[in-house]
Amino acid sequence: MRKRTERKLAVGAVAVVAAVPTALVLIPWNGPGGSQPAAGNAPLGAQAAASDPKPVKQPPAAPAQGKISKLPTATPSTTSTPVPTAVPTITPSPGGGGDGGLKGWAGADDGAVVTAAKWSGKHQVDLSVKSPALGQTRTVRVLVPTGWKAKTTQTWPTLYALHGGNDTFVSWTRSTDIATVARQWNTIVVMPEGSNGSYTDWYNGGRGGTPRWETFHVSEVRQLVERNLHAGTTRAIIGISSGGQGAVTYAARHPGMFRYTASYSGVLSMLSPGIPALLLYINMRSGTNPLDIWGDPVTARANWMAHDPASLVKRLAGTKVFVSSGNGTPGPLDKPGKSPVDIGYLSETQVLRANGDFVTAAKEAGVPVTADFYGEGSHSWPYWKREMHKNWADIMASIGAKQL
Repeated sequence: MRKRTERKLAVGAVAVVAAVPTALVLIPWNGPGGSQPAAGNAPLGAQAAASDPKPVKQPPAAPAQGKISKLPTATPSTTSTPVPTAVPTITPSPGGGGDGGLKGWAGADDGAVVTAAKWSGKHQVDLSVKSPALGQTRTVRVLVPTGWKAKTTQTWPTLYALHGGNDTFVSWTRSTDIATVARQWNTIVVMPEGSNGSYTDWYNGGRGGTPRWETFHVSEVRQLVERNLHAGTTRAIIGISSGGQGAVTYAARHPGMFRYTASYSGVLSMLSPGIPALLLYINMRSGTNPLDIWGDPVTARANWMAHDPASLVKRLAGTKVFVSSGNGTPGPLDKPGKSPVDIGYLSETQVLRANGDFVTAAKEAGVPVTADFYGEGSHSWPYWKREMHKNWADIMASIGAKQL
């Protein structure tokens, strides 16, 4: 299957992707976050979703209150000014139900509608959204606070939480205690489906078209929850792995939309040495040409820069930014006996390296970033849950949410 996928790519891209096992995943970085383990012979070809491992069961962990580590001093790789592609600038306004939408529910400006709302208790509802941006119906999970009412003019501060690749909208409630934590605050939490869409409107050879994941999230979903579930316009956005990259990218591409953004093990410098090849490699899935997502990193470099947090870092001025990752060595929340060349370790080494470049770019741009490079730890949920607990109160403070 890999050979058939590679035939779809440009010759230059194949050469880059083919270099991944020897030149990319093994690039060493000995910054303050910690040195990397020996590479060994990890079966990378059998694990194409390297940077977004499948969910793992997590051991119970008390909320951690660790120190913020020293910042890396890696050299940023971008040298030119990014030219962002067009982004939605729609101003929400009350809309009708739309074709096929629930009676009495307002639609989004482009015709996206909620076709079903399935409640699980009083605090959780799964919305089926018929999306023109995606050309299909996808699900959005929403948590509402104690005291929430369907008929009210009140709005609530809102947190958007994005999942990683190879996962779905259920990931945050399945793999963390976010529902229990959020219920202690007067906040709405929105957890949309992201599939393996890389949190962008796909390039598709410059033609655009579906899927348009960024449009789905920042326009359609946002408008639907604000118009129907009383989500407020004071917002924060967080994410893990590829969702962390998406969270910071969305905040940068839509200045002022989010007061706070946090990335837990997200790749925040997409153009650091070797990282484009890694991103192409992990998106080599059956039925997917990875170049359709952002384009070729050489010939479509402007589009890569327009979605790269490190290239867009100046646009984060005024937004509180939190970034964290481990160093890819066995840590306290990893299962005993886990192989040192497990993909969760190898991928986290590269996440740390890219995030070092992002933090350096932010410092040079004069944009404050809070970084927690906590040392030992793999690319896995137990660490992301711990990080969520570390900065939850700061997230809530940034959007004015009060503890109940």
